[in-house]
Amino acid sequence: MRALISVFDKTGIVEFSKKLKNMGWEIISTGGTFKLLVENGVEVISVDEVTNFPEILDGRVKTLNPNIHGAILARRDENEHMSTLKKHQINPIDMVVNNLYPFEEQLKQNADHNTMIENIDIGGPSMIRAAAKNYKDVYIVTDPCDYEKVLDNISDNSLEFREYLARKAFSYTAHYDCLISNYFNDIANVDFPMYLNKSYKLVEELRYGENPHQKAAFYENSDVKNYVKYEQLHGKQISFNNLNDMYGAINAVINFDKPAAVAIKHTNPCGIGTGDRLAEAFKKAYECDSESIFGGIIALNREVDVETANMLHKIFLEIVIAPGFSKDALDVLTKKKNIRLIEIRDFDNLYNSNNKFKQILNGIIVQEDDKIIWNDNELEFVTNRKPTEEELKELKFAFTCAKTSASNSVVIVKDGATLAIGQGETKRAWAVEEAIKRAGEKAKGAVFASDGFFFKDTIELLDKAGIEVIVEPGGSVKDSEVIEYANENNICVVFTHVRHFRH
Repeated sequence: MRALISVFDKTGIVEFSKKLKNMGWEIISTGGTFKLLVENGVEVISVDEVTNFPEILDGRVKTLNPNIHGAILARRDENEHMSTLKKHQINPIDMVVNNLYPFEEQLKQNADHNTMIENIDIGGPSMIRAAAKNYKDVYIVTDPCDYEKVLDNISDNSLEFREYLARKAFSYTAHYDCLISNYFNDIANVDFPMYLNKSYKLVEELRYGENPHQKAAFYENSDVKNYVKYEQLHGKQISFNNLNDMYGAINAVINFDKPAAVAIKHTNPCGIGTGDRLAEAFKKAYECDSESIFGGIIALNREVDVETANMLHKIFLEIVIAPGFSKDALDVLTKKKNIRLIEIRDFDNLYNSNNKFKQILNGIIVQEDDKIIWNDNELEFVTNRKPTEEELKELKFAFTCAKTSASNSVVIVKDGATLAIGQGETKRAWAVEEAIKRAGEKAKGAVFASDGFFFKDTIELLDKAGIEVIVEPGGSVKDSEVIEYANENNICVVFTHVRHFRH
């Protein structure tokens, strides 16, 4: 039996090779692996002794040879294949142990283009795919974690185990090719390539999915360019719903420049607040809906100080996400055993060029992230009454809040805080009614934002509630009715000409 061993990651390879030798295997090797094995006393045959051809082109070509690939691909149950090997004096290779040049690692280090090119493995993937294709006769080993399993299974010669190795090998080369494909698309700034290749790596199996009867797992995106590092500092395992809510919370809080707090329940905000201090921002978010925040997710865009931590500690929360936690804040929050504390240090880099994906019938749809919130040059003051500078600031905050919740989305805002959020209704007027009901008497004198245009029925509801300053995208054929009503009742309406549906 013969094994061809050529690995970049040499973890455990010496010990594995020695055990193979003790089991009577002959070992062929290349380059650095050959040198390492020889230095550690392993009897090994150089690959050029098999190919009868030296390594050339700085090692770019060493295993691309019929004496290698014929030895791997020949089917042992095909007489013609075996007679061809005999005719050309090719001895079969029964195991390939290979892992690839570190393209992904170089990508993470933001290596220059020439380095990236030289870390594209050619011979390795060819050998891996050849061995995996012929898995019935050839072991293909790509993961050092499998070395002991391979040694244990050699005597059994289990076809099921060989299939496991082949399945793992094809996934490995597919992941590798995906990284290379995306790298070339990125450097060319291709938004929508002909073939959209995405690769995700299993991080962990979760306790369950949206409901306890659903299995679930967390896969990490291999798109290094858009990778966000986070660390769980405290608390129990994060669940499927937690991960989903975390994403919603982060996508909401990154829209604000001032110290901000966003409380999330079922991926939607139940309170948003900004202030000069983080504690002030959290207080405003909490007061918007002090009931729904119970068991919610909190995202904060500043390091958590002890003042804010003491406020957070008073209520039951699932997760707190922030760019950092002071030592005193950690001392306070970690008194609760199960609360998850998530630190994202590169908070300023969260707003990246991620595209958004949504599964539909027969495929997925892809769009750019919704980054445009408010364009001063596009604003249109369509009514006789114009907003003051202070009201304009409030309108911008309100419109930003409307962007973060599910359509139809409306918000009522005062002093940098959401008083009420209406969202997810099939009719906008229903969302408005719900928001007004939640805001109560506080709605009077507040400002209002809508993620999409609305009709006369909506502005009538707002007028009745005492709301006189409004921002909306505009663009309806019935805009004139809204403007006419506003002018008759001294209401200020501003059009943004930017819509923020979130379905």
